[in-house]
Amino acid sequence: MDGIHDLGGMSGFGCVEVEPNEPVFHEPWERRVFGLNAVGIVVLRAYNADEYRHAIERMNPAHYLAASYYERVLTGVATLLVEKGVLTHDELEARAGGVFPLSRSALSPRATDVAQRVGPRFAVGEAVVVRTMHPVGHTRVPRYARGKRGVVIHVAPPFSFPDVAAHGLPQRSEPTYHVRFAARELWTDAAENNATVVVDLWESYLDAP
Repeated sequence: MDGIHDLGGMSGFGCVEVEPNEPVFHEPWERRVFGLNAVGIVVLRAYNADEYRHAIERMNPAHYLAASYYERVLTGVATLLVEKGVLTHDELEARAGGVFPLSRSALSPRATDVAQRVGPRFAVGEAVVVRTMHPVGHTRVPRYARGKRGVVIHVAPPFSFPDVAAHGLPQRSEPTYHVRFAARELWTDAAENNATVVVDLWESYLDAP
């Protein structure tokens, strides 16, 4: 889906602040949230990693931008635990002692968003173009790469296609590719000369030029 989470290549948000010797967790509650997500995926098997990512993408944009990394994790985990029936929103707010906002409901992907392709269609050295697509559901193809031309530099083994896994549809695997783009193909003269970017892309995201 096209959402506020897909910020790759966008400017105007200020400098990236690098924290020297940054700890994994800044607060004790963040460690607990990290553990809760592991419980949801590994122990309860209530949801998968792609459903978790999509739950975060469905956050209200204003909430998403104001939240820290682990606040987003907490919202995604809580949303899925409510949607999967592990607990109710009322129970969650009773334990939280007040309002606990969840992500918005998921929209079902269109059939054209998840149409399966037979692969591997492309080989190392072949030119490809990223499909110009705007799926209503989850996707791992970044907006900045859509419609851009690149070259396959590695064909990876088939891997679970996130656009269906994120919606609880029957799992399917597709070939994945490492595709190299000239930075100027992605961002024209705003990019450095001779700089390149490598993006991991599933076969359904690619076409021949």
